[in-house]
Amino acid sequence: MSERKKAEDFAKEQKEISVSEFFEKNKHLLGFDNPTKSLLMAVKEAVDNSLDACEEAGILPDLVVKIKNVKEDIYIVSVSDNGPGIVKEQIPRIFGKLLYGSKFHRLKQSRGQQGIGISSVTLYSQLTTGVPTKVWSKVESKKKTHYCELHLDTTKNEPDVIKEEDIEKDILGEHGVKIDMEIHGRYRKTVEDYLKQTSISNPFAKIMYTAPDGTKTTFPRSLNELPKPSKTMRPHPHGMEFGILQRLLQKTSSRTLLSFLTNEFSSVGQQSAKEICKSAKLQDSMKPQDMERGDIEKLIKSMQTSKVQRPPTDCLSPIGEAELEKSLKKEYPSAEFITSIKREPEVYRGFPFLIEVGIVYGFQEGKKKDDDEKREDSIELIRFANRVPLLYQQSACALTDAVKGVDWRRYNMQQSGNNLPVGQMKLVIHICSVWVPFVSESKEAVASYPEIIKETKLALQDAGRKLASYLSGKRRVGEQKRRLQIFDRYSGEVASAIAILVGKPEKEVEKKLKSLIESRAHIKEDTPEEKEQGK
Repeated sequence: MSERKKAEDFAKEQKEISVSEFFEKNKHLLGFDNPTKSLLMAVKEAVDNSLDACEEAGILPDLVVKIKNVKEDIYIVSVSDNGPGIVKEQIPRIFGKLLYGSKFHRLKQSRGQQGIGISSVTLYSQLTTGVPTKVWSKVESKKKTHYCELHLDTTKNEPDVIKEEDIEKDILGEHGVKIDMEIHGRYRKTVEDYLKQTSISNPFAKIMYTAPDGTKTTFPRSLNELPKPSKTMRPHPHGMEFGILQRLLQKTSSRTLLSFLTNEFSSVGQQSAKEICKSAKLQDSMKPQDMERGDIEKLIKSMQTSKVQRPPTDCLSPIGEAELEKSLKKEYPSAEFITSIKREPEVYRGFPFLIEVGIVYGFQEGKKKDDDEKREDSIELIRFANRVPLLYQQSACALTDAVKGVDWRRYNMQQSGNNLPVGQMKLVIHICSVWVPFVSESKEAVASYPEIIKETKLALQDAGRKLASYLSGKRRVGEQKRRLQIFDRYSGEVASAIAILVGKPEKEVEKKLKSLIESRAHIKEDTPEEKEQGK
């Protein structure tokens, strides 16, 4: 019989777990669950950081991405940019401390959110190779480049600096950051696919890429100006939860409940604040810190049901309808048809979001397939969240659910049941928001909020109608050409019969018939305006 343990024995075994220790054992939650995906995640996190830094600093991004194979399944991932650089005091924490960043506490569209991304690559690197992460940073105000080698101390979730020095060698120009990470991975074409998709969603960026075999690819920018910068918004009353509201009430510097509502929340003015207080049956002059649990419950119920304006949308920075179409034409120049649409902003949980959709139809890419194979292939779905490609967990994503929920047969596409449509088409969906609800820390799929699915379906239907119009015109053109071909095939017999009826030479009649057929050989699809006018 085993010895019975007492409560005191259990108490001795309890100890705190650092967040980096947790992710050290659960690195799959961060996206490092297989070698192929791990290599891609290292590139993705570094590229996302570089693009964010350049965009926020007002600099057109020039990125250089290199992957070098040093031995079997061991690669050095190198990413450098022309961003503003990082001051040397911040380098260790940014690259060697999980949940450390500048974007978690602000409501503003950005690629990063959690402060985990690039530091998770440092953690994965030391777990798989033990080689410290190398960082070079040059800020415009300094003459020298700062160099740092570091690990991540998982027991404390703190950076462990191995080497640090200022160097004279100029490898970054006037300003920028370069990072080298040696990791265990497996190279596949997914890295190039990710960079190509990043170029589509960030048409203002130039990316130069060198693959392990030395092949160099440049993804040029199609726009020479940055998008309009997004602004930081305050929380919206419709998105409040009890614990968050309780914390805000305790920490606010506002002296009255009325000023608290107008100062701490977006879309709330004096009149709206008074109506919220009246509905909650609370004095608008009461001190926020003095509110009890029952008061907070009444206040939050009133906030969530009150009629206030939607959140501001200047916190969003979409790709843009014309910009997305131009970017798609740059990447798929041989496509038959390209279109894009942008919806008006909507709201979930008090957070504004916006959906953009692009369609590329009839492209020529890679090895050609026979007709049977083409009919069996589903479309390629390209998903973006805040301009970042989502390459994994497609089946768990709300954007995929929205595509499957649309009846594509209404838009002249083949579809079997509740599946992706079939055809030679690439479908691009972009969601941008101040807080994208990802299903996991690896940020690979969007959670299924009904508002997001509904708005995505509406965007897809808008784009689908444009596609259907093109396919209908294309089908009519094909039918007219087939009729001309049949007429041409029997033009000799027709010419003989007409010649007998009109009493003219057969060759003269046949010549006129040929001329008529040739004049109708180049048939152009009617424009939407011509269709409406019945021309």
